[in-house]
Amino acid sequence: MATASALPDAHKRLATVGLILGVFLAALESTVVATAMPSVIRDLGGERLYALPFALYLLTSTISSPLWGRASDFLGRRRLYLTGVALFLLGSGLAGAAQSMPFLVAARALQGLGAGAVLPLTLTVVGELYTLETRGKVQGFISGVWGLSGLLGPLVGGLIADHASWRLVFYLNLPFGLPAALLVWRFLREQVEVRPVRLDLLGASLFTLGSGALIWGLQLEAWTWCALGGICLALAAWAEARHPAPLLPVASLRQRLPRVGLLGNLLAGAAYFGTIAYLPLYAQGVTGRGATEAGVLLTPMLVGWTITSIIASRVMVRFGVQRLVKLGFMLLVVAFAAFALLVSAPLWTMAAAGFLAGSGMGLSMFSLLIAVQQASPRAELGAVTSAILFSRTMGGALGVALMGLLIGPGLTTLGADLAEGLRRAFLLGLLLVSLAWLLSWRLDPPPPRAP
Repeated sequence: MATASALPDAHKRLATVGLILGVFLAALESTVVATAMPSVIRDLGGERLYALPFALYLLTSTISSPLWGRASDFLGRRRLYLTGVALFLLGSGLAGAAQSMPFLVAARALQGLGAGAVLPLTLTVVGELYTLETRGKVQGFISGVWGLSGLLGPLVGGLIADHASWRLVFYLNLPFGLPAALLVWRFLREQVEVRPVRLDLLGASLFTLGSGALIWGLQLEAWTWCALGGICLALAAWAEARHPAPLLPVASLRQRLPRVGLLGNLLAGAAYFGTIAYLPLYAQGVTGRGATEAGVLLTPMLVGWTITSIIASRVMVRFGVQRLVKLGFMLLVVAFAAFALLVSAPLWTMAAAGFLAGSGMGLSMFSLLIAVQQASPRAELGAVTSAILFSRTMGGALGVALMGLLIGPGLTTLGADLAEGLRRAFLLGLLLVSLAWLLSWRLDPPPPRAP
């Protein structure tokens, strides 16, 4: 187990600057590539591989996140964080130098592997460095940086692709990523308790295979892959429950609060990210707007998440995390009811509902993470933090697939069929966030930090 809470305040601040810079880069990279891809295709060809740079980045970053988190509980946060950043920057350099689409796809997979370490280990380190009150403010700022990166990414990618070379999208990570790594290397110091590393290799292998197969199958709507993923995950859970040092935070999941945290992230993630995937269809297929208006429709969701994360960080100690979680899920319920009722209404009404949805996510996801970290022992802090983030991402993959099935023929016929399909999808989202809101009433106040 590693601890860094005894650092001088100046070292804490400088290490945190490095961590936040790393989060900014990882978040920006998840969106900046989208607007540069047409230029990449014109240069490298490989149109049939268009989706793979996104899909493999998402896949490797998602399934590696719990592995990084759990390994850091044994080996220390600092060394694994620096390893992850090194892989991310190596992948960035290779992607910028790519001369073919297959090479670019492989480089993006390596980038994603490194990115899988950045956010969970950043939040884990912050969870160790700061007290509950200060931690909330720092993590609220990190959430704001993440949201800002999501807003800037498409704009930055488009500007670079239009006025320079798409290769700069990847090369620009290097002059920013290196200072981030140097700050963490210089100012983050840990006292690592030497423990034998007895990771459950069988459970970790089954978990990786199962997660990868499930996410891949959901992306492609290949149900054989989904079934294989489900079987492997069930076997992984069986193996983990019998191992003394499991990959998953088994000890923490015996408590109610972490269980509610994981389920809440899974349910809300499915509703929210599924909606993000299909809401632009409403603008184009129902209201007849263009692609620009479709993209702008998502902005209020990101803005709402960013603003309320920062607000929650300021008022969390005064109002308590349970109240903020309940309020966040209640806003999500109202937002999805509005989505379902107003699916044929003017664009601005859906934008307003989107702001409510983003605000609900900002309040609930931020507060749940803080509460779960507070309730978890330090020996499982990395595993718990990464499991929370993984459940949200996995929920998003499930939501995209399930909502696509409910929209059905409307995806191709548009018009009235699309409107009715979207209504069914939003009603599913309403059901999911309503379940999450009911779960939030089972939350207890987070106890003092476990040893």
